[in-house]
This record gives sequence, C-alpha cells and structure tokens, in this order.
Amino acid sequence: MNTHEPLTQPEVQGFAALAARLAENVNAVVLGKPQVVRLALTALFAQGHVLLEDVPGVGKTTLARAIAATVKGEWRRIQFTPDLLPSDVSGVTIFNQASRDFEFHPGPVFANIVIADEINRASPKTQSALLEVMEERTVTVDGVRHPVPSPFLVVATQNPVEMDGTYRLPEAQLDRFLVKLSVGYPDEAVEVEVLRGATVRSPEALAPVTDTATVGEMVRMARRVHIAEPLYAYAVRLAAATRTHPQVRVGVSPRGVIALTRAACAYALIDGRGWIMPEDLKALAEAVFAHRLLLTPDAQVRGLTAAEVLRQAIASVPVPLPSGQPAPVQG
Repeated sequence: MNTHEPLTQPEVQGFAALAARLAENVNAVVLGKPQVVRLALTALFAQGHVLLEDVPGVGKTTLARAIAATVKGEWRRIQFTPDLLPSDVSGVTIFNQASRDFEFHPGPVFANIVIADEINRASPKTQSALLEVMEERTVTVDGVRHPVPSPFLVVATQNPVEMDGTYRLPEAQLDRFLVKLSVGYPDEAVEVEVLRGATVRSPEALAPVTDTATVGEMVRMARRVHIAEPLYAYAVRLAAATRTHPQVRVGVSPRGVIALTRAACAYALIDGRGWIMPEDLKALAEAVFAHRLLLTPDAQVRGLTAAEVLRQAIASVPVPLPSGQPAPVQG
C-alpha cells in the first residue's frame, strides 16, 4: 500500500492545471493527437520512457521535440545510424596531455530529455548503450559510474521493423520503455490544418511552460497517488492473464506490472484525481503491456497482433467493485 502522505485537493488541482497547460502547448504542434500527447506526458510524470513507432513523416520526432521544448531543461537529439558507436551515445574517456590525466567527455545522453531518433537503425551493440542509462539513470565508462541529470526521459522513435535498414529492438530493451505509442495518420481536417500552418507549427516556436525542477516535483507527487488494495491485485491479475493466454509465449513481467501502476498514478493526476480507478489501468494496459508480449508462432501465422491478444486477456479478468468484490467477467 502507498505509504506516502496523501495528496491534498489543492495539490491535485495544481498538478492537473499545469499538466493541461503542458498538453495544450504540445498539442499546438502535434495536431489531432490529444490522447497520444497525454500518454507521453503520463510517461514523463511516471519517470518512464516513451517509444514511438510509426511510418516516417507522421510526427514522431515533432512530438518528441515538442515535449523537450515545453519543459525548460537540457535536451539532446541523437540520430541513430548504422555506423553510430556506443561511445557516441554514452561518452568517452580521453587522455588530456596538458593535465596528464584522463577526462570523461559526456555523450548526448547527459540531458533531461534525450530524443533517440530512429533508434532501430543502429546496430544492436549501439542500442544496448541505452540499456543501463534507461534503467539505472547512470552511465558506466571505463569502470566509473556517471549519473545523468534528473528528471531524465528518453523519447525514442522507430520505423516499423519490416522497413529496410532496421534492426529489431531486443526484448530487454523494449521492456525498458514504459509505453509504446503510435502517432498514426491524421484525419483530413487535421492534415489540411497542418498544411496551412506548416511553416509556423514548429517545436522551436514553443515557449517553455515549466522547468525541470517543477517536473521533478510532479514526479514525486505522482508517487503519492492512492492505490486501493484491490487494484494492486487487479493489476497483477491483468498481467497473469497474459502469461496464461494460449496465444502468448512470454507474458508481462513483474516490471511491466510496476510500470502499469506507476503510469496509472500519473494518468489519474492528469485527470484531476488523487486516486486510481480500474478504468485507468484498463486505459493504459495496451500502451504499457502490448510491447512486452511475445506471441506464439501460431498467433503470428494467424495474423494476430499483441494488442488484439491483450484485449482478450483483459476481458477475461473481473473488474473489482468499490466494495472489493470482483465484477462479473466481461463477455
């Protein structure tokens, strides 16, 4: 059970108001995708990382840059290419002849927000350079650990793995991302609006809404959101349903369950609540769980997607009622 001091109503209202301003700022550039923006901000407040997968040209990098521009902090962009080296990401130790000593030159991961553009175009060795920093928030070079700034958020973009010149992200690295999102194509009205304002709707034109210190405080507030005891069990049962599903080879790990509850806390606060509901867990399950599933060969032959299988698994789990008693299983 959450042992932190409960949030006061003014704290909850203040959080929701600031989150709304942040979302409004990002939505000014990323048109017609309010839910994607909300989920990305949820990851920021839950101290997680975001993976954006979609075809080129739909605004993945624009979303990442808009979040960076909205938070007044240090941000870096890494363009992943096949010839990128791990040291190009983490940094390198160089011998300084003047001081006769070795000096660490930090790489671009030493920032509050790191945009890893087209991450699956780099080799697996370079991709793995992000593993430690995403989980531990430190970088080890030549046996010395270097902490990265706080708050720390990686927003990675990738093209579908079927495209030429891409390398599939290993499951261990996929598990480091709190959510995996797809921007998708805009509808006709939004696309026309994009064309009308294509020259002015740029992340560089956005004014910062808040700073990293405030974001750090919002992260700490999200940890104080109340989670009722039945909802802990509900989150575990959602994960367990993926592990026993006949079309799933590897289900959601305990790390995935922790990610779901953390994300639900931030998601509820954005909605102006100091407690989570079953609907929060269900709303976030696909974004948090789907990329952690490995389907059976039979499911792949049938053309099933992880999202489809996940929806089946979720529907089989009774939703707890306010009294703590489970509701009937959905049909």
